[in-house]
Amino acid sequence: MRKSISFFIVTLLALTVACKRNGAKLPEEQHTIIYGIIADDYNLVTGEISNGQTLGSILNEYGVSARTIDHLDRTAREIFPLRQIRAGRPYTAFLTKDSIASHLDYLVYEKSVTDYVVFGFVNDSVSITIGQKPIELRRTKRSAEIESSLWGAIMQENLPFALAAELEDVYQWTVDFFGVQQGDKFTVIYDEKFVDTLSVGVGRIWGAKFTHGGRDIYAIPFKQGDKVQYWEYDGGSLRKQMLKAPLKFSRISSKFSNSRFHPVLKRYRPHHGVDYAAPKGTPVRAVADGVVVFRGWNGGGGNTLKIKHANNMMTGYLHLSGFAKGIVKGKRVSQGDLIGYVGSTGTSTGPHLDYRVWKGGKPINPLNIPQEPAVPISKDNLKAFEFVRDRIAAELNGEVAESERITQLDSIVLPLVAERQDTTVISN
Repeated sequence: MRKSISFFIVTLLALTVACKRNGAKLPEEQHTIIYGIIADDYNLVTGEISNGQTLGSILNEYGVSARTIDHLDRTAREIFPLRQIRAGRPYTAFLTKDSIASHLDYLVYEKSVTDYVVFGFVNDSVSITIGQKPIELRRTKRSAEIESSLWGAIMQENLPFALAAELEDVYQWTVDFFGVQQGDKFTVIYDEKFVDTLSVGVGRIWGAKFTHGGRDIYAIPFKQGDKVQYWEYDGGSLRKQMLKAPLKFSRISSKFSNSRFHPVLKRYRPHHGVDYAAPKGTPVRAVADGVVVFRGWNGGGGNTLKIKHANNMMTGYLHLSGFAKGIVKGKRVSQGDLIGYVGSTGTSTGPHLDYRVWKGGKPINPLNIPQEPAVPISKDNLKAFEFVRDRIAAELNGEVAESERITQLDSIVLPLVAERQDTTVISN
């Protein structure tokens, strides 16, 4: 079924303005460019890949020979294999305007909202080109108050879904997203990505302020060393020794207790962990750097992993459906590494992760882990950090002139401050 889709069009307006300013002659012709192709001499026909339809069958409809299609298939294998064509994706055919012998010169397949592939058939030759639509970044500041969860607030305010994941990444060491309270709120500055009028994702987070339990927790981006990280208002790192939780997008179904009624055994017994209810297969990640000291079946705990960390800490991950590739006893893992998947193995009423923490062999509440912060802003970087922080904080808390915004983080140029010097004036 053929349908109409929106195209991105590149015009020569900027060139026209430049020529007028410089007194130069305007170009005799201006062209409409679509997918990098001069479209003036073509009739465009749009469509959508149907279930079971192949690129070969579409090309055959436009008169492309079986021999040419076979040549295209072999040529495309290293660039974009034709078997990757998916139903539901749009395509555009560029047909010459010759009324007598109109033929196909290009067929463009959109593999995503931003990326496309141009299959060319000009002058009996075959070509394959990968392209990307121009993406516009729009700096945006939004605020929301939480009634039930971060995701609920994101949906309530019609914010990009990707923003929830980005905020969880920024605050994953500092904010307990399973313990957010009604009345918690946030303000965030971010780049939203657009293709034409369609939002296609979130770019850099330029700053955030998350009010959690009455405390304002800032996230200020600053480059120290070789990468940009996020820092608290005082220059302390938001990154801590251990993540607040080993998985995302779930809820706490049972907390740490010395006497919990077991849903299967039907009796009270200690539950020295936190249960996170989540769908089977949800990724589980290491909360800190460490070494795997146990991987295997652990009775009622089912498939279990135990990881030893610094400061005599150890974490456990129970009821897993399976282990991540390469996770074996003795394996060294880094904070955030994929280690397994949520399951319901062992004594369990449904898919969840039983997450446990021990310090010196004694179980402690995972929700109250003593956190050791990472290295703070160095003295050498403090003035530059404060320069960035003050402008980001001002933008978060009000409106600032565009010239005062922080728009790059690779090299911060501090404004020159004239130092006042004492001067002795001698009168004649």
